Amino acid sequence: METVTVSPKFQVVIPKDLRRQLNIQIGQKLKARVRGEHIELFPEQPISVARGFLPGLDSTVEREDDRV
Repeated sequence: METVTVSPKFQVVIPKDLRRQLNIQIGQKLKARVRGEHIELFPEQPISVARGFLPGLDSTVEREDDRV
């Protein structure tokens, strides 16, 4: 487990090993949430990553005749 220090501006530096493991790039957005007494940070993923995550799902929709 890595230790980080909070700066006077409440900033932290993500250790290099962790940045490499998660392939975090400069300018990349991270999501943050509180879990009990912990803060979790995780990379924000583009919506395109979700494409096809439900294989076999029928995405056809019946429409009324007056709808396109």
